[in-house]
Amino acid sequence: MTTDLTMLAWTAAFTAVLWLPYISVHILNVGLMEAVTYRADDAPRPAWAERSKKAHYNAVENLASFAALVIVAHLIGAANAATAAAAIVYFWARVAHFFVYTAGVPFGRTICFAISWAAMACIFWQIVTKAG
Repeated sequence: MTTDLTMLAWTAAFTAVLWLPYISVHILNVGLMEAVTYRADDAPRPAWAERSKKAHYNAVENLASFAALVIVAHLIGAANAATAAAAIVYFWARVAHFFVYTAGVPFGRTICFAISWAAMACIFWQIVTKAG
């Protein structure tokens, strides 16, 4: 498997577990039965848990674009050292994004998001220059 596809798999797996922190604290705060029966959906969560939830949603939203770009690059033969490096950068930027956003680090989420966006732009550039 290529580095690009490996990083896509790791990114998908990471995104798939990002619900655990904010759901866990919700269960601890309201109890298991209240949480799983949705009776306490509107119960307030700590600020960090709300940021964690938003970071998870952002990861899900961006996973679709990243996956499409990696798969297209792979299918048309545009995957190369640049796309591999960009996929690695994307993964680590998204990991950092989750943790700095959850922690509320000033400017952290914006910087990490911008890095991950630039990584996707790099992959897109490899696609359009290969196709052209």
